[in-house]
Amino acid sequence: MVVPPLLRAVIMGPPGSGKGTVSARIIKHFGVKHLSSGDLLRDNMQKKTEVGILAKSYIDQGQLIPDDIMTQLMLNEIKCLDQYNWLLDGFPRTVAQAEALDKECHIDTVIDLDVPFETIKCRLTARWIHPASGRVYNLEFNPPKSQGIDDITGEPLVQRDDDKPETVSKRLQAYDAQTKPVLEYYRKKGLLKSFSGTETNKIWPHIYAFLQTKLPDVSQKDAANPR
Repeated sequence: MVVPPLLRAVIMGPPGSGKGTVSARIIKHFGVKHLSSGDLLRDNMQKKTEVGILAKSYIDQGQLIPDDIMTQLMLNEIKCLDQYNWLLDGFPRTVAQAEALDKECHIDTVIDLDVPFETIKCRLTARWIHPASGRVYNLEFNPPKSQGIDDITGEPLVQRDDDKPETVSKRLQAYDAQTKPVLEYYRKKGLLKSFSGTETNKIWPHIYAFLQTKLPDVSQKDAANPR
């Protein structure tokens, strides 16, 4: 029996492009291991590991975490997944990180969620939360019954700093400056597969069809042993 080669994939897209939703669907349908740089950083900061403490010192100063720290963190985790299909999320963020990743393993495909910045601005700035419970409302498709008030407790809703219009604009500009070159890097290698649209549910069937050419859908079968 011929064992198919393991899939090494990266998902990219600006903040608010639906990467979390798409990644969750890829995991469900194709049984891949999902490695998120954000989750990994939070985990290391919580456990106060050496890398976690170092990373936190940069974040606390409002600085980007240097390439070598992020690369070390991610490559250590990737080594533990050499038996599995995997999907990287949030890494590589710079060309230097992409080059370091290339030295360690061969990337098969890069899924790029090409969502217009205007759509993302509307999506993120419409998000309000109830701090105590973590309930999230969206003014466009899941608004509270009374404006600015939590449905259950009647307490005021707040907008996270990350979701304020001026912050969203800054985050999108930073993504553009930092990550566009990475997309170009993978485009030149013929690995970039862009999926354009304004709604995740409309983009998803195209991503699903593309991945079906590479992996079987395990969501119908026993997904306990992902390959």
